[in-house]
Amino acid sequence: MNGQLFISLLNPGIGLLFAVAFFLLWLNRRERYVAYAAGAYTATALAFLIQDVGPVLPMELQRLPANFLFLITGVLFAAAIIKRYALPVPWRTMAATVAISIAVFLWFLLASPSIAARILSISIGAGIIAIMVVVALWPIEKRHLIDRVLFWVAAISALNLIVRPAVLLSLHGGFDDYVGFQQSLYWTTVQFSQAMVSIAAAISLMVAVAVDQIAELRREVDADNLSGLLNRRGFETQAATALRRCLEERRSVALIIADLDRFKSVNDNHGHAVGDAIIAAFGAHVRLIGPAEMVAGRIGGEEFALLLPGAGIEAARQLAEAVRTGLAAACAGRIPASLCPTASFGIAIGAPGTGLPALMHEADQALYEAKRTGRNRVRAFAPKPVRSANGG
Repeated sequence: MNGQLFISLLNPGIGLLFAVAFFLLWLNRRERYVAYAAGAYTATALAFLIQDVGPVLPMELQRLPANFLFLITGVLFAAAIIKRYALPVPWRTMAATVAISIAVFLWFLLASPSIAARILSISIGAGIIAIMVVVALWPIEKRHLIDRVLFWVAAISALNLIVRPAVLLSLHGGFDDYVGFQQSLYWTTVQFSQAMVSIAAAISLMVAVAVDQIAELRREVDADNLSGLLNRRGFETQAATALRRCLEERRSVALIIADLDRFKSVNDNHGHAVGDAIIAAFGAHVRLIGPAEMVAGRIGGEEFALLLPGAGIEAARQLAEAVRTGLAAACAGRIPASLCPTASFGIAIGAPGTGLPALMHEADQALYEAKRTGRNRVRAFAPKPVRSANGG
């Protein structure tokens, strides 16, 4: 195998390896964006094989499927990144970009032959598709390092596709034939830069897949399947983080602890299936009316906790009352019509230096007061007045 053939097989080999890797990942996760990535690397491998290894057709027509596949590579990889964030994929805009690029390519292949113009038509088209990824990812919150890496991979890819050919062609002055083109500094640069970008993009997306897998496993570990809320472990972890952030940012924060009234009696008299239905209805009701930032969990058999970043006492009281008054309606159709479930609520407000255990203790005290004064009501924690030293 001579050196030129080895270089020609480098990008197809990289593409096929990553296509297989993403296909195996897709078999495990069944996420559509992973399948798009597998398709993208299959397309790029085929494109380089047709371009560098395949037979030469009359009028260099083998260039048409090769460059079409280069554009499809960009489309599928853009779709993979955008779809990972559950954003709408701009299929129509990308299809129009591909169609225009191919039309311009055909013109400079058949009507007015120009290798330089054909290079620019495909590179600029692929660059525009990469820019669509940058535009889609620009406004979203990038919580993890890998989110920023994916953004910059797309940005660098767009820059590489648009600026590189313009600079190198202006320095080189064009090509007379494909023999000169494939032996040129430009094509060597393309093969090297494409290999680097392909590897960087694949590794970045694989890390993103791993991050998503870990997050999914963490959600499963932290979830309470019956209520659809967090379990105690998940609630305490997320609530402690949210509470600390609120206190650092000097934002108000409230904690509500709720307890289903006479729940043991419900289980004893109506069966555990009815008790489970009430818990499921409570969780669904809370998820429906709770604010977006709320951290909600089932922290005991029939006990729930809701942390409300940015909420003061009145906002917390309004939510607690909405949950309390809407519980019976939320349970309708799930439990016997004669049964009217109720819940009691305790509220505490975070103060500077307050940790989650202390805040939960205060909310528990308020909950105890709601139970003591008749149940099915909301009470807020009120610190006991401190007596003076002389007892006055």
